[in-house]
This record gives sequence, C-alpha cells and structure tokens, in this order.
Amino acid sequence: MSAVVLQPGAADPHPAYAALRQAGPIHWSEDFFGGAWVLTRHADAEQVLRDPRFSAARTGGWVRRGETQRREAGAFQRLFARALLFLDGQDHAGLRRLMMAGFDGQAMAALRPWIEQRCTALMDTLQAEQAAAPERPVDWIAGVARRLPAGVISRLLGLPAEDEPMLVGWSDEIAPFLGAADPSPEVTRRAERALVAMAGYFRSHFARSPGAAAQEPAGLLDRLLLAHRQGQAGLDDSVGLLAQATMLLFAGHETTRHLLGNAVQLLLAHPVQWQALRADPGLAPAAVREALRHQCPVQYSGRRVVTPLELHGQRLERGDGVIVLIGAANRDPERFERPDDFDIALPRRASLAFGSGPHVCIGAALTRLEGEIMLGQLARRWPHLALARPEMPDWVPDQPLYRGLRSLPLWLQGPPT
Repeated sequence: MSAVVLQPGAADPHPAYAALRQAGPIHWSEDFFGGAWVLTRHADAEQVLRDPRFSAARTGGWVRRGETQRREAGAFQRLFARALLFLDGQDHAGLRRLMMAGFDGQAMAALRPWIEQRCTALMDTLQAEQAAAPERPVDWIAGVARRLPAGVISRLLGLPAEDEPMLVGWSDEIAPFLGAADPSPEVTRRAERALVAMAGYFRSHFARSPGAAAQEPAGLLDRLLLAHRQGQAGLDDSVGLLAQATMLLFAGHETTRHLLGNAVQLLLAHPVQWQALRADPGLAPAAVREALRHQCPVQYSGRRVVTPLELHGQRLERGDGVIVLIGAANRDPERFERPDDFDIALPRRASLAFGSGPHVCIGAALTRLEGEIMLGQLARRWPHLALARPEMPDWVPDQPLYRGLRSLPLWLQGPPT
C-alpha cells in the first residue's frame, strides 16, 4: 500500500490517490517520516486540519532525523520549530494576527499596481527573448513563474530587488528538504546551510533597519521588528523573529511559482478552457481557483496527534503522524463534480489548496492576486500561446510535497511555421 502513496517524480500521482480513496478512508504508510497515517478524503482532511487534537508542531522527529550534532542542525531545528507554520494555540494566534496585517485588503490593493507592472516587464523580456531566437521556445518557469513571486515577496517584505537571485537560490536549497518525505543527509545539509545563511541575511537586515526605532512600521518586516522590540510572545527573542522572516520569504515564493506554472500548463493543455479565458479574461479568478484545485502546488500537510482518538476504526496514539493528502482531497468525487476534469466554468465548492482551519495560508489572497493578474495579461497579450512540448510536462522530481514544473517551454505566438 505505501508504495502506491508516494511515487516521487510520478508524472501523475492522481490515479494512486484515487486508488487509495477507494481502498479505504485511512492508511498507514512507512513512506512519510518513518511512518504516518494517511488520509485522502476531503471530509477527513478538513476535519484534521481544523481539529485541535491534531497539532501542527511536528518538526521534532522530522527535522532532527539523521545527523544532529552539527551546529547548523541545531540552528535549523530552532528556526523551523519557531516558525508560524509549526505553532499551535495562542502562540500561533498572536503571531498570525500580527502578520495578517501585511496581507489584508489594503495591502493587496497597494501591491496590485506594482505586480501588474512587474508582470508586464517580465513578459516584455520574454517576448524580446523569443524575438531574438524565434526558432527556440522560451521557458515560462525561468522567465516569469520563478521571478514574479520572488519580486512580489521581496517587495512586500521591503528587501532590495538586487538580492532576489540570492534569496531564490536559498529557497531552491530548502525546497527539496521540505518537499521530500524522507530527505537524504545531503539534501538536509544543503537546506541547513541555506536556512542558516538566510537567517544571517535577515539578522543583518534587522540590524540596519530604521524599523528598529519606528513607531509606525512601514512594512511587514518592520512590523515584526517593532513587535520583537516590544517583547511580543513568539518574537521576544532573535530566533522567533528570524524564524518568521525566513518562512515568510520561502513560503511566499515557492508555492506561488508552482501555481503560475501549473495554471498556464493546464490551460494550454485544455484548449477549450484556454479559448474561454481568451474570450473573457475576467475568468482569470476562476481559472486560478480551478488550477489550485486540479494541480495543487502543495500536495499534503502533516499533523501530530495530541490526544489519542479513534478514526475510521483505527486507534491513533499521541505523537502519531498524520498526513492529509490535499492533492487527493481536491479530487474527491464526494466533494467535487467531475473531479478529474479541469473546467474553469464549472461552479466548484472551495478546495483545500490553501489548507483549512487556524493554519489556512496567510498568503492565499496574495497568491491568487498574482495568478489572476498573470493570467489576465497572458490571455490578452498572446492569444496564440502554445506548449512547445505538450506531451512531456517537466514536473519537479523527488518532491512529493510539491506539484510544479521545472520548466515550461512555450511558443508565444504559436509554433513556428
């Protein structure tokens, strides 16, 4: 059974997900972090993500597996354990309220013009690249999908634009660790070095930031710094402050870039849907929602059992790992009509693409905004856009957590004649 759950690099994991759903509501798998219960159905997934008997504080046995005596390993564990993503209860709620101010409607409205300009500029560069070599396709992932969210999150955090390549490089080292169900020692060491280097970067940033003395913080990092100076719980020491900064940067870039690639690939692989968006770019929000459901950038989320309980006849003990397969839940026929179809016009109930409950993604509105702006511009600018290699999507391998493309070769004006 466990071999069916995880097929790292599989071109399409969804048949395996469907087989698990049909086989039963709960499964034990040794493939996740030394063993965990696996859930595939939407109702169960939503219950676990909302239920306080399942804790998000799950980094201990995961991050500390393997070698633990290196200095980087200790710093790595401390940073992960203190990040918002892995906190519960009041520790989580207080930090979340503070951070949400950086993602509210006012903040998104202020960012929209900049995102539109950045998206246009990246597409201009891509068009110039195609014009210079019309016989070669351009890579959407390298040209837009990676660069747009990196620029947006840097802008939101108030970081220099010239630092984006370095920050993205660190994210690229962390992603394989988070994305693997059982990361190798080498993958772990690279992630440790990257996260510790990123924390050092933010330590220097905070040391020279005028936000240290500001009473009215100008941006999200300034807001965190001011709360740190005021001794807010969760930010009252440097580790808590750096943990939030590093996770904001990583999370704000990694999953959004996969959405920006997946959405384009899905639309072009389904010509009727692409034609519908071309005819009405106002369908961009619906296209983003459907892409998030159909090829969810984050395929699962983990929890730890806090209180022993019984679920579908199985006894779950305190400390047991629980894996919620979001990618499977988002194709559950009990929740969605024609779940395997990609259809931007079909009314859909909300998916679990951004999670659910207290830990629902704080950057969901920003991710959707980037996707909507990008797809709207795309439909207006290049109506003849086409996949250069439609038969071979280049999915990121060996990272079952993430569903995204390494590259996406495109013809901007249709295939050359």
